[in-house]
Amino acid sequence: MKLSKLIWVCVLCFSIHSIYSQSNSSDKKATVISDQLKWSERMAFSIMKRHPNAWQIDNLEKPKWEYKPSFVLFSFDKLNQKNPNIIFQDYIKNYLDVFIDSTGTITHYEQKDFNIDFINPGKLLFNIYNSTNDIRYLKALQQLKSQIEFHPRTPSGGFWHKKIYPNQMWLDGLYMGTPFYTRYTVTFENGNGLNDIANQFELFHNNDFDSKSGLPFQAWDESKVIGWANKDTGTSPTIWSRAVGWYIMALVDVLDYYPKNHSKYNELIRYLNEVAKSIASKQDASGLWFQVTDAGNKEANFLETSSSSMFAYAFAKGVNKGYLPKKYLKIANTAFDGIIKNYIKVDPSGEVHLEQICFSAGLGGTPFRDGSYKQYTEGKKLTDNSIGVGAFILAALELNK
Repeated sequence: MKLSKLIWVCVLCFSIHSIYSQSNSSDKKATVISDQLKWSERMAFSIMKRHPNAWQIDNLEKPKWEYKPSFVLFSFDKLNQKNPNIIFQDYIKNYLDVFIDSTGTITHYEQKDFNIDFINPGKLLFNIYNSTNDIRYLKALQQLKSQIEFHPRTPSGGFWHKKIYPNQMWLDGLYMGTPFYTRYTVTFENGNGLNDIANQFELFHNNDFDSKSGLPFQAWDESKVIGWANKDTGTSPTIWSRAVGWYIMALVDVLDYYPKNHSKYNELIRYLNEVAKSIASKQDASGLWFQVTDAGNKEANFLETSSSSMFAYAFAKGVNKGYLPKKYLKIANTAFDGIIKNYIKVDPSGEVHLEQICFSAGLGGTPFRDGSYKQYTEGKKLTDNSIGVGAFILAALELNK
């Protein structure tokens, strides 16, 4: 790096640190984000500029211990590992310290809800604990592991998505729970939970996949009683790209911690290669994927950036780690380039914005969400939603863009 650029980056980092420590809007507007930085850093600095406190991500009005801001911060954690910068670590730490009190108890969190989404923020605790040796973070890790130990399960041993969704496994929940569980059990339990974790993937593989497309549905009800479930298979009716993204990201992230000689390692590698092949077959000429993965340009379907970023991340990481053939790197690059060309906007201050992000698409609840094609294609499309920008940073890092 040239000296002038190094000095500029240091000045920028100092400015950004000042910005996210306060909320003065004129200061935020004054900061210019350089287009000489990589896309991962440009997006990260843009997020910090928009949200001086990390709990504000997605424009939240009060702190919530939940998966959306923590997914963005997981991408910051990966960015900090690749390009160490105290600003990124502090942004994560400041978020955690909003919730973790002096005894290590997580506030704004109720274990009795048995919401597997609440496990996801725990991934941020490992590296903060390693770098600070603050026992509070270890106690918070243990508190979340306790939820896993008591979390309700289907008759086959799968984690319920939430207490209010009995016997339902969602692909979203697979991502929220298994990467944390995997790292925890390898770090603190000599890998005692690895067979249990593999079983979560086996249940989806054996019960939730569409035989025609080779892709998984968003959810599976083992009891087959909920209104959205196929009465014969228990699966939800539509293949949603973001849910498929959660699934493939869960695979590449848990494999970080599986020993190669573990009896389930090759099985997980096979699952990854199978679903990667099916996903790749649905890629649009633009490089992106549609909201309903297997419906192409059917009326109302639209190209969606969070899932496309997820697929780019998983494909690139899969190649970089040796899990997938090298051809998937080209597919990932094509996807990322398509996102940049069509759905990234940069304002005069250099702030980066990602468009065409699906807001959400759950199942059940009140009013009842039936998982139909209409439900997925008529939902809100947002700019700078957490899931999109977090996945974008992860993809940019793996592709070194």
